[in-house]
Amino acid sequence: MHRTHLAAAALLVPLLTACGTADTGSGDAAPADAPATAIARSLPDGAEAFSLLGEPLYPPAAPAEVAARREDDIATARADYDANPDDADAIIWLGRRIGYTGHYRDAIDVFSEGAARHPEDARMYRHRGHRWISIREFDRAIEDLSHAASLVQGQPDEVEPDGQPNERGIPTSTLQSNIHYHLALAHYLKGDFETALRSYEDYLAVTTNPDQLVAISHWWYMALRRLGRDDEAAAVLEPVTAELDVIENTSYHRLLLMYKGEIEADELWDPESEDPAGVAIAYGVANWHFYNGRAEQADEMFRRILEGSGWAGFGYIAAEAEIARLGG
Repeated sequence: MHRTHLAAAALLVPLLTACGTADTGSGDAAPADAPATAIARSLPDGAEAFSLLGEPLYPPAAPAEVAARREDDIATARADYDANPDDADAIIWLGRRIGYTGHYRDAIDVFSEGAARHPEDARMYRHRGHRWISIREFDRAIEDLSHAASLVQGQPDEVEPDGQPNERGIPTSTLQSNIHYHLALAHYLKGDFETALRSYEDYLAVTTNPDQLVAISHWWYMALRRLGRDDEAAAVLEPVTAELDVIENTSYHRLLLMYKGEIEADELWDPESEDPAGVAIAYGVANWHFYNGRAEQADEMFRRILEGSGWAGFGYIAAEAEIARLGG
């Protein structure tokens, strides 16, 4: 572990140890905190998680320029935290910056500190839930994200600032849309497509722009197709047109146009992409073959995706879950 991240973990141990261990509860009760460092004791040194197929997963190496920029970002976030360790925004940004380096368990520890200090702040559970997904702890993600959803129910939504802004510098997501998106994703990754639908409906209720529309429509469409509800899936595609002004989620937009027959699947399939958006496209194409009766071809495609190194991407995790359900 890099000394920056080791220091982050050491900083949190006293508080987190006092928080106890997690159990399974309802979405209305605050999840009990469990330090990610404690859960990781059985992992090989340096590994962040075990894949759903039992393989240890290590933080990917970043190009030197990217790594240096991320360390500078962490240093800035840590300075803000040190200046005011009770500030919720400072805690969130420290956790987010650490998470961008692939040290997800250290990020979880930071968000656990935030949940302990700010138990009514849904953002702590939203971000921790995201990182539970990254390390394949789907039940913990569901617990956190369900609690976050209960905290924001009936409250005004708020724009969520981007940690890695798009080219236009326009944030496209909100706190509530991200809560419902990740909650639905956790259910989807478990193969519980029916439960995922409820979160997609909650997401749609707070959708305000084309990026949000295509993000939810992509996963919603796939879940419905996996359930054999093809007419409902077709209805999801109706608002999606090539003219939508999509800023960030162009991969989802292109997949949806493929589902509508406006783009050929072969134009999109690229299992060698290391970019999370490219991996998402590859999974969407493979899954399209699966629910259209080409299971053998889909199986081969899922396995091709897993030959890449972008194991934290949602498309990669989804492909991994498919192979795990098929028996590895």
